[in-house]
Amino acid sequence: MIVRPFFAVVSCLVAVASVSAAAPNTLTAEEKAAGWKLLFDGTSFTGWRGYKTEAIGPGWKVQDGALMLTVGRTGDLITVAEYGDFELTFEWKISAGGNSGVLYRVGLGEAGVPRTGPEYQVLDNEKAKDSQIVNHLAGSLYDLGPATPRHLPKPVGEWNSGRIVVRGWKIEHWLNGTRIITADLASPEGKALIAASKFKTWPKFATLARGHIALQDHGDVVGYRSIKIRELK
Repeated sequence: MIVRPFFAVVSCLVAVASVSAAAPNTLTAEEKAAGWKLLFDGTSFTGWRGYKTEAIGPGWKVQDGALMLTVGRTGDLITVAEYGDFELTFEWKISAGGNSGVLYRVGLGEAGVPRTGPEYQVLDNEKAKDSQIVNHLAGSLYDLGPATPRHLPKPVGEWNSGRIVVRGWKIEHWLNGTRIITADLASPEGKALIAASKFKTWPKFATLARGHIALQDHGDVVGYRSIKIRELK
């Protein structure tokens, strides 16, 4: 795949001031003062619902302080609240050969969450089917922006840290402290890339000013924890 000029793919390690050494699913005093909020309390589904239904799919469980998809194909999980511009941090771990994702600015009026929301890919970069496609690797802007290098995720079963920053349609994706994607989906280059992707027939893709955060049920076991958000003014 040819990397379009509007993507900046960065492989240097960058310190992230907003991510602290807090215990899982907690906020430090500094995070609270900076406006961070927990989206998952570590013990319940408070603040979460299913897509197109308020019920939580039976495959999702709260286990060992994590939101775990234990049985696939029971539905995506989305936040009750909607968000516009934000910074989101989270931890994820994937099963062998597994595939999932975190989608954002998701609307409820379409057939599925990818119809509106861009995706931060969560993947086993070694054994998953999508590991052969550069813009489907872990941390990528799914089907639009490539994630490099391949070795950034930790081994299967270990926790990785993710970060998404959205201002307008200017997007950053981070993985384990490395910024790997910057993109502007509202730019002419971004719109052209969407037009050349699988999203080209979905008119509401990457158009909503506000939307839900979604955890994807792609059919594979996956876990999320320490999901924190800070709304940007």
